[in-house]
Amino acid sequence: MSDANEPQSPQNAPRGSERGSGSDPMKAKRGRNIALALGLVGFAVLVFLVTVVRLGANILDRPL
Repeated sequence: MSDANEPQSPQNAPRGSERGSGSDPMKAKRGRNIALALGLVGFAVLVFLVTVVRLGANILDRPL
């Protein structure tokens, strides 16, 4: 039989304990993914704006 002082393995853990711990890591992962996506979009916009500013009016003077 099982001893009360014996540590529980994941197979013997009660089902209710999995529910509470599963949502927090998923929320944290989603938050990191959103932050990463916003950072990448911000970087792309920054590169585009720097390119437009550096080219300036010279974009219209280029040979065709």
